[in-house]
Amino acid sequence: MIELVLAEACIACDKCIDVCPTSVFDRSESGVPEISRHSDCQTCFMCEAYCPTDALYVHPESTPLPDPRIIDRQHVGRYREKLGWGRGREPGARLAIGPELPKGQLPPRLSR
Repeated sequence: MIELVLAEACIACDKCIDVCPTSVFDRSESGVPEISRHSDCQTCFMCEAYCPTDALYVHPESTPLPDPRIIDRQHVGRYREKLGWGRGREPGARLAIGPELPKGQLPPRLSR
C-alpha cells in the first residue's frame, strides 16, 4: 500500500498520478501529490516504478502501516531500483536468478 511521498525528492511531474489505476493521488497546490484515497491502493507498485526521482514508497502489505514514520529511508525507491529503472542501473532482467535453461535440441512443436 502506498505509504510515503517524499516532498523533498518530488519534482511534481505527476507520473504517479497518471499511472495509478485507482486514482489514489490528488494534485496539490504545492505540486507534490497527496495520498487522498489510501484505502483504494491496490499495491501494484506502478507509482513507485514510474517515479523518476525515487520519491515514493509502496509497502508490500495491503494494509496501512501503523505509523509511516517508521519506514527506513533506504527502502524508498527500492522497487524501481530492483527493476533496474533509472539512469545508471542494471536492468533487473539481466540480474534475474532462475533455473539453468536446458541446452541442446528444442522440444518438438505441437501441430494443429
